Amino acid sequence: MAVRLGPAGVPLSCKGRTIVEGMDDIISLGMDAMEIQTVRMVAPNHFEQYWQAGALSYKADFELNIHGPYYSEILGNKMQLNRTLAKLEATLQAGKVLNARHITCHVGPYLGHSRGSKANEVVANVFAGVVDRIAEIWEEDADHPVFPWLSETTPTKIGIETSGRQNLWGSIEEVLEVVNHVENTVPVINFAHIHSRGHGRLKTSEDYGELFDLVRETIGTKEFYCHFSGVEHLMGNALHYTQIKKSDLNFEPLAEFLVEEGDWLDVTIISDSPLLEHDAMYMSQLISKSRHRQLERKAREQRRRELALKSGMSPEELEIREKEAAEKRKTAEANAPIQMFDEIDIDPRKILDTKTVAQLKELCKEKDLPVSGKKNDIIQRLYVKMMEEKEIQKRIDTYELKTVAQLKDMLRELNVPVSGTKPELISKLMVAEDEIAEAIKNQEHASENDEKVSVSKENEDDLFSDDDDDDLF
Repeated sequence: MAVRLGPAGVPLSCKGRTIVEGMDDIISLGMDAMEIQTVRMVAPNHFEQYWQAGALSYKADFELNIHGPYYSEILGNKMQLNRTLAKLEATLQAGKVLNARHITCHVGPYLGHSRGSKANEVVANVFAGVVDRIAEIWEEDADHPVFPWLSETTPTKIGIETSGRQNLWGSIEEVLEVVNHVENTVPVINFAHIHSRGHGRLKTSEDYGELFDLVRETIGTKEFYCHFSGVEHLMGNALHYTQIKKSDLNFEPLAEFLVEEGDWLDVTIISDSPLLEHDAMYMSQLISKSRHRQLERKAREQRRRELALKSGMSPEELEIREKEAAEKRKTAEANAPIQMFDEIDIDPRKILDTKTVAQLKELCKEKDLPVSGKKNDIIQRLYVKMMEEKEIQKRIDTYELKTVAQLKDMLRELNVPVSGTKPELISKLMVAEDEIAEAIKNQEHASENDEKVSVSKENEDDLFSDDDDDDLF
């Protein structure tokens, strides 16, 4: 699978604003494609930098593409069509100078045509003429030394983009029908437009797979030129592009499809996002993550096969046993008591406060606590109990880290018998420590009482002493 990624225009982070400077930045970011935006009109003074960019793309194996005028009226009257073709002519000339691989074209509104074969036939006839024209342009300077790519590569392909609005010609079916009848044209798969026009149809990797299969079955290609962006849409119409993370059109399922089932694909994906190269790099990261997950899965399958050979089972039998074990774990987890709070520092009272009184009383019964009182009283009761349990568990975890020999040494220091298993030794140690702590507490309490009695007696003696009598009179 070959995947090229790049932004639609000069990167936002590029200090310079020329195409060549943008290409340098894109290459430094690890990407190898770019689409030049000439969405209104190609300026003649841009042709010098177009040629510089074309020469760089030729030497660096960098894929340049160009986007034609956004507003087109191919289905309009003669005047509207001629106006559209005049603007498109400049884009075709720029495509030659740029060494562009694709020229993206819009068809525009239906303008009185009804959906169906007649409108598609008009569009096909127009683009057949456009294809002939790009071939002529390519041949005009084929032997010119400043355009070495003209003699070594095929003419720029005319890309017909899917539209994102119901009143614009360009559903995926319409585009494929025209491309299927006109040579040297390709569909420009704009996922944001297809998603919007289909009321949010692209959700899973299977949805993307069905789309790619539809294209392959209709026109028999493995090469795809695509646009991707987040999109805000309403009632089957795209409103505007957004960054990918803020849209319901997710790239993760597409990345999963490309890695898992797209080994037959040769695809270029241009980021139309307002974040341009940032979202292009984000897409690259998601593809890399999908590749890592695939490698991990294959490694697990390899280990399963090796384990099956060692145990004398077939991989299928081992897989069945693993599934059964996984089901048992799920059942055990489902039947396990709910964790009220984990090891991170969370106040359990906040969690208890979300429970109903009935749930709190049920917890009290499980912990042998009284269930009477208001909700706050029950929560306080449970909180104290849970903190005690947490402290006990911490002590157990600490002792679990010690060896049996260390536990026995600790018990000998306390004059406690050292026989038994490790859990029994831990239990004895905790009981002995609790008894010692209780004895110390009682001794301190007794000392406090003796001190109070002593102080009281001294005060009484002072009250009736002779010196005090003299002072009084």
